[in-house]
Amino acid sequence: MGGGSSKPTEPSNFTVTHQRAMPVQQVVRVVEQERKPKILDKPWRDVMWDESARTKILKFLKEYKPPVDSVPQARILLIGLVGAGKSSFFNSINSVFRGNITSQAEAGDMGTSLSLKYRTYKVRAGRGEKPMAFLLCDTMGLEADANGGVKTEDIVSVLKGYVPDKYQFNPVQEMVTDDCQTCSEMPLQDRIHCVVYVIDATKLAIMPQGMKNKVDEIRKKTKYHEVPLMVLLTKVDKACPLVEKDLKNVYHSCYIKELIDKVHQSLGIPVLNVLPVKNYSHELDLNDTCDILLLTAMQKMLNFADNCFDNWEEDTE
Repeated sequence: MGGGSSKPTEPSNFTVTHQRAMPVQQVVRVVEQERKPKILDKPWRDVMWDESARTKILKFLKEYKPPVDSVPQARILLIGLVGAGKSSFFNSINSVFRGNITSQAEAGDMGTSLSLKYRTYKVRAGRGEKPMAFLLCDTMGLEADANGGVKTEDIVSVLKGYVPDKYQFNPVQEMVTDDCQTCSEMPLQDRIHCVVYVIDATKLAIMPQGMKNKVDEIRKKTKYHEVPLMVLLTKVDKACPLVEKDLKNVYHSCYIKELIDKVHQSLGIPVLNVLPVKNYSHELDLNDTCDILLLTAMQKMLNFADNCFDNWEEDTE
């Protein structure tokens, strides 16, 4: 009947649990640690980050010539959502060759497209130098709304070479080509030789279904016309803090790898055709690591363009 014998006995596991319970702050830290992007010891793509690698790719791009004599410049078409970084990519490539940050093409993050015209941009081998043998073609931004952004039919017209430089897009109605031009085959030099779909890595998870449908339609059109399609994944530094800390972590980042796999699964584009980059946006000076990613992407575009030329030569033999 003593007080000690009448006190309820706590289950032994309750005592252990009570002693080991973590403060709320510590629980939050554990959860945050689990959510942090993981970094791989071995990169899932091998890239040389030294100055010699940068010099080698620069030399390739400066010396590049389309394998078809009738084509003076390979035409690379940049398409993508508003604010994805199409114009910024041209500015960044132009900056690398100029040796300083440039902003020739208007770029920004407004809700509607800043590129209302079809533009073909030349990249010069340096200040005062001659243009190189490729053009970067910029379009009005894609939008999920059927009546917004560039029309899919206009992209097809660009692919075929019907759209002239500085043509003003109409988001409500596609370009009307005259019967004579529509029935004729434009020469290879006026056609697009590689299409690059530019995607903002920070917005990939919220891509509307309407946009996916448009991209799938464009993918089918490019395949029909035997034009290679690749993806440029921009703003990877904003998507992953490990990459923001050090851009060389881009191929060590599990999260960036997962994003590229997601592009492959959702858009049906091979992993090999998806390249991550960081455009110059707020920097005052160039960075070798950033340059190497940009130049590698540009080199891959020209390699794909060569595949287009190979297909054309086989068809004409």
